[in-house]
Amino acid sequence: MNSIKQFNPERLKAARIYEGFTITDLANAINVSKQAISQFEHGKAQPSLETLLQLMKVLNFPREYFYGRDQDNVQIGSTFFRSSANTNKKVYNSQIQKMKLFSKIYSFLEEYIDFPPLNLPRVDEYKDDYTDEDIENLTKLIREQWGLGDGPISNMIYVLEKNGLIVTSLSTTNQEKVDAFSQKQIVDGKERYFIVLGNDKKSAARRQFTAAHELGHLLMHTWIIDIEELSKEQYREIERQADYFAACLLLPRESFIKDLHHYNRIEFYIELKKKWKVSMGAMIVRAYHLDVINYNQYQYLMRQMSSKGYRVNEPLDDLINVSNPTVLEKAIKLLLANDILTAKRILDYLELPKEKVDSLLGLEEDTLNFNTNNASLISLSNNSSSRRAN
Repeated sequence: MNSIKQFNPERLKAARIYEGFTITDLANAINVSKQAISQFEHGKAQPSLETLLQLMKVLNFPREYFYGRDQDNVQIGSTFFRSSANTNKKVYNSQIQKMKLFSKIYSFLEEYIDFPPLNLPRVDEYKDDYTDEDIENLTKLIREQWGLGDGPISNMIYVLEKNGLIVTSLSTTNQEKVDAFSQKQIVDGKERYFIVLGNDKKSAARRQFTAAHELGHLLMHTWIIDIEELSKEQYREIERQADYFAACLLLPRESFIKDLHHYNRIEFYIELKKKWKVSMGAMIVRAYHLDVINYNQYQYLMRQMSSKGYRVNEPLDDLINVSNPTVLEKAIKLLLANDILTAKRILDYLELPKEKVDSLLGLEEDTLNFNTNNASLISLSNNSSSRRAN
């Protein structure tokens, strides 16, 4: 890891954005002028020791972070957010900055761990006119390539991780209103596909759908250079396509239709939810799109959903276990259990406090102090022994 002795102004800006501060916010928090913060971030001045200590305290980054340097080998594509319409740009930028650090952590772990290889079908990445039939065919291709058959997917997150997508969960507040987001990166010429889920999901069925939705974006919409350049109509359309993709993947046409025996009874969809692990609302919409129910029947079922309070909390949401990403946590535990690295070595290299690593990787609080060798999807790479910590 290369380092420089001078204060790195880009790192200050990155830390500020990570924490969701504006320049004015940060200036007020450490009792300096906003002009001073601006000068620090543009390299026109360096903070005094007293100011640096305040920055470290408020932003919760160690001194080493502000004197480090990032590699210039990462190309970041568009980031697709599944969020409330009134989520502000400051929140989006904070999440994107978190992804940059998350990618750095993954690069570090990749030196020691053989993660599952990326296994995605090749599609025309510049296609921008997907029809519903195109999307149906794409999900059939994925199911075939991943050996999923035509039945329910009980754990979408496990399937994604098994096929080389990098999944984590991040804490999101009610103010942030970010359910999930996804991003494609190219690091040293290699493609990486990241999916980040909010860890406040109480419904396993909705998390399943959200994860599949983000996969749809990564397969169909990486042609978009800048999300902000899309019109509202274009943005709504790519969101609709991602929703349709998720429904097609989780509820394949032929096998799902065979299950729709009592399609006009709301209680029937509760039983279907036990099998397909998809929300009742999504199944009703899918039944309508498949022409199994007509518009009046669809409206009747949706009124039933509203009157029974199922739009907010569906039956079984408290009974079906919510799936979580596991690969990154198991990677950390594998390194610790085999004495390849110590927790201190990991944190020192990353120049991050434990709390931020825990948050970025979705780790349990004691993971960096806990040893286990339970890692079914990953293994140590051949050169790990040569990197064993002293």
